[in-house]
Parts: sequence; C-alpha cells; structure tokens
Amino acid sequence: MPNAPAPIIIVKKKGHGGGHHGGAWKVAYADFVTAMMALFIVLWLMNSSPKVKNSISGYFKDPLGVGKNTGTKVAGLGDAMPIKKDDMPKLKEKLEAAMKKLQDFPKLREQVKMTITPEGLRIELIETQGGFFFENGSSALTDRGKELLGAIAKEIGVLPNHLLIEGHTNSVPYTGQARYTNWELSTDRANSARRLMGDSGLRADQTSYVRGFADRQLRNPANPLDPANRRVSLVIQYQDGPPGQDNSSEELKEAKPAHAE
Repeated sequence: MPNAPAPIIIVKKKGHGGGHHGGAWKVAYADFVTAMMALFIVLWLMNSSPKVKNSISGYFKDPLGVGKNTGTKVAGLGDAMPIKKDDMPKLKEKLEAAMKKLQDFPKLREQVKMTITPEGLRIELIETQGGFFFENGSSALTDRGKELLGAIAKEIGVLPNHLLIEGHTNSVPYTGQARYTNWELSTDRANSARRLMGDSGLRADQTSYVRGFADRQLRNPANPLDPANRRVSLVIQYQDGPPGQDNSSEELKEAKPAHAE
C-alpha cells in the first residue's frame, strides 16, 4: 500500500486590536482629555462671578430658551420670581440682611428706612446735616452712598420688578449757582443713584423713570428745613403679572409718598 500524502496544516494567527499598532489607546487618551477639560471647566466656574454661574445654570435648566432662566434667549432673569404684594416683607428682610454685611451698618441703619407702600417697597436714603450719602450741595455720592446703592442693586438686579428713583430736598434754597436750584439738585442726585446702580447690577430696562421733586414732598412737613427732607427714594414696584408686565400703574395714580417709617 503506497504511503498517504502528509496532511497540509495551515496556521492562522488572529490579530489583536490592542497591540502595538492597534488604536485602543486612542480611546483611553480621549477619555483622559475629556476628564481634564471637565476639571478645568469646574475650576473656572468655581472662580466665576455669581452672574456667570447663574447664566450657565439657567442654560442647562432650559437649553432651548423657552423659559425665563438666565442664559436662555428670553428674559434672562434666572430663577427669580416676580415680587408681588405678599412677597414684599420677605424682600425687605433680605435687603436688611444685605445691609448688615456692610462695614458701616451701625450708622446706615439710622439713615435708611424701608416702608411697604401702595406703590411697592420704598427705600429712603435720608441725608444728615453734614451729608451722608451725597456730598453737601452736590450730586456726587459719598463712599457710604456708593457702597449701599451697590449692595441694593445686586439684590434687586436679578428681579423682574421695575424700579422708581426719586430725589428730594428740603426747603433751604440752593446757593451754589444762580440758575441751579433744588429741582436740578434733586433730579441729579436721583440720576447719580441710577448710574451707580446700573454699574452694580441693575438692568438697563429695570428703571421705570427717574424724577426730582425738590422740596414739594417733604418727609417732615412740620419742619421744611429739616435735613431729613433731603433724600433719595428707591421704590421697588409690585409685579403681579408675568415678568416684563408692570401692573402697578393703577396704584401709582393713588399712591402717596411715605412720610413715616
């Protein structure tokens, strides 16, 4: 019987994707880079301003921009809800708490009066004989005035409510310039407050109007010369409708200025 031919053996080697020439390491490297990028973003956010943090938070809560969150395409008011009549006491407490953090609070508490009125929350910055929030006979703010108005602007700048700013003087005639009277002084002081607050967090569209009353609405009518009649009043208006709609116009027609705390 002739010898049978030897069988042919074919050896097949399977390749390994993770070998020297594989690409699995690229996946691991991409994951590492992604993790590092996330770390740097977190570190950046930790050192960002509250406004930036709020904007980013609003975007992730409402990426399509259909809501009212900061960072969306709509109003950009964050999670802040309109302050209605029933909410004003809470806002008053919040502003008082912010004032307590200021360095000069023991003196400020005697010169700042907050009153809930038919218009809204009225905040009165009352002057002294020597000038407390403004330089005497000038619309230039003192350091105290700048600090207080800046703190207030940060608190109410995130609200959808509108703001009225009023300037008042006592009945002592202004003698600085021949054609410059208490009318100009009261209006200029109100505008100085508006500009400072605008630089400190108040939105450009948040101020309804600025007005000066000279000595026509005295805080202490019994003594027209009382330095306490010189003041700037901030009125945070009620807002009972959706953000952007001001419903206080009817109340403004009947509202009277507050003369007492």
